Amino acid sequence: MGRVNGDVQENVLLDLIKKSGGCAVVDGGFSTQLEIHGACINDPLWSALCLIKAPDLVKLVHLEYLEAGADVLVTSSYQATIPGFLSRGLSLEEAESLLTKSVKLAVEARDKFWSSGKRKSGHNYNRALVAASIGSYGAYLADGSEYSGNYGTNITLEKLKDFHRRRLQVLVEAGPDLLAFETMPNKLEAQACVELLDEENVPIPSWFCFSTVDGVNVSSGESFEECLDIINKSSKVSAVGINCAPPNFVLSLIKRFKERTAKAIVVYPNSGETWDGTAKTWQPSKCVHDEFELLATTWRDAGAKLIGGCCRTTPSTIRSISRVLKDN
Repeated sequence: MGRVNGDVQENVLLDLIKKSGGCAVVDGGFSTQLEIHGACINDPLWSALCLIKAPDLVKLVHLEYLEAGADVLVTSSYQATIPGFLSRGLSLEEAESLLTKSVKLAVEARDKFWSSGKRKSGHNYNRALVAASIGSYGAYLADGSEYSGNYGTNITLEKLKDFHRRRLQVLVEAGPDLLAFETMPNKLEAQACVELLDEENVPIPSWFCFSTVDGVNVSSGESFEECLDIINKSSKVSAVGINCAPPNFVLSLIKRFKERTAKAIVVYPNSGETWDGTAKTWQPSKCVHDEFELLATTWRDAGAKLIGGCCRTTPSTIRSISRVLKDN
């Protein structure tokens, strides 16, 4: 993609939204679907473990989401980090190769689907975009801190930039259409990643999604307004929103974001289930997949431009969202 004075010349993300009638569909829970297919990901690397052990399964899940109507595939690199791979005994070269593989698998799945006859039946599919997932520092720690924003007093802006820098470089070089910064829990990390986009002169668009545990503030307790002030100043960021929050938080947050940013709004909540760390089980949600049809139209009408699902959502969820958004 070309650039003008370091900025994105052609914004494929905004173009996709336009082609989709004003609201595009993001895929759903990746680890959930891997587990449905029998993958064991009870590991600090989480879904990124399948980049090592089951790459064909990663590709299969991408294809399932495309068949469900997703316009954007998010790569399996959320918890894939160079320090994380090095801690497993992999070399730097191997770690970087796995990051590249996460993008290549999604691109291969997208291109296979696009060239097949499947896309010609049912909905009028767009050629899906591939978003390279960049999980927060807390995701790498695998201690739940992406839902607290508490990284300790030793974490500085520069340390966060150093943590993200090489992964960002490798993922961009792998050729995705955009970057997806996910479950950002605090203002400091958002600032670090926004500054990196400029420092690395990243030529593709990105979105930033924050985490929240109360539906009022980001997970650190800082206000969404403070975080949006950072995002609004960046020409590199095309969309902003929330992911992996309960569905009942979404509508009010879309309305708040709509008042405070001109960026496209992206939302992909989880199923509403909650993780019981003691019992090591998911507690049921009152929200069923079919209800996402009604929720999706409500969110779209409130101003969301990209809608999908996160943890514990499946291709069935995305099919429901796609059906209602693409039929109306």
